[in-house]
Amino acid sequence: MIRVAHAGVGGWGRNVARVAGEIAELAWICDLDEPRLEEYAKRYPEARTTASFSDALADETVDAVTIATPVPTHHELAKQALEAGKHVFVEKPPAMRGEEMEELLALAQDRGLVLMPGHLLLYHPGLQRVKELVDAGELGEVACVYGNRQNLGVIRSNENALWSLGVHDLSVILWLLGEEPAEAVAHGVAYLQQGIEDVVFCFLRFPSGRVAHMHLSWLDPHKMRKMTVVGREKMVVFDDMELERKVTVYEKAPWEPTESYGEWRTRTGDIYSPKIANDEPLRLELEHFLTLVRDGPGDHREARDGLAVVRTLDRLTESLRNGG
Repeated sequence: MIRVAHAGVGGWGRNVARVAGEIAELAWICDLDEPRLEEYAKRYPEARTTASFSDALADETVDAVTIATPVPTHHELAKQALEAGKHVFVEKPPAMRGEEMEELLALAQDRGLVLMPGHLLLYHPGLQRVKELVDAGELGEVACVYGNRQNLGVIRSNENALWSLGVHDLSVILWLLGEEPAEAVAHGVAYLQQGIEDVVFCFLRFPSGRVAHMHLSWLDPHKMRKMTVVGREKMVVFDDMELERKVTVYEKAPWEPTESYGEWRTRTGDIYSPKIANDEPLRLELEHFLTLVRDGPGDHREARDGLAVVRTLDRLTESLRNGG
């Protein structure tokens, strides 16, 4: 089995460690919190624990590392791992500036190593079904995509709503449309902490003429995790808060203008929800990472997609700082 060193077992990192321990050999667990290390030493007695990431990197039997530490540490830890000759899975965003992500990509390419950002939603069976519908032309020509990612909390202090929440929907939008935006505009307001926007609205226009919108907030009465794709023939909604109907396809579209009032008549057909597998997205994501480790990084598509996301986040951040 592939030997993996994992860094970060707080919050989401616990899930990454759990799945890594199920599908690979968890050789090292790294964290700065001593009580956490003691807990995981009992849970994984065959794994070595350390507060020093360099200890794990020095182990020549380690093939790959998974990183789920606080966001500001991602770039530096991923860089150290690549320089040590390890394949890297790093939670999103893998860097907080486009230049940093370009550096990581260049390192991975030069050394023939896997660099995979943790864009979890790309491995969600529901969104993979949406991608199939888009690519097959089932929706007709796509006109726009918009995402809603809102909740009351979790309120973060080391990143704003754009970087905490927007990275999810942005990765999906770029993946669905297959292009980077020509225009990226963001407006936001910091209510709770100075300089850290709690509510952000983003608008993207693409070279193809398609547009996208993101509403991001951790100050909202509703918990929403929804993505809508509007095509000229059909429309589809992915709603991650639904237990059973994750994906709903609507045979709805403008049809033809009426002669009387100048309004458009709409064509309304079936509404259906295809069956979606219940496979855990995180497991599918890490299985894909291990496949790349075994077979090679190929064209580094995952890392290049990650660069496109960070580059767009950079542009949205600049817009945010300049008042849109």
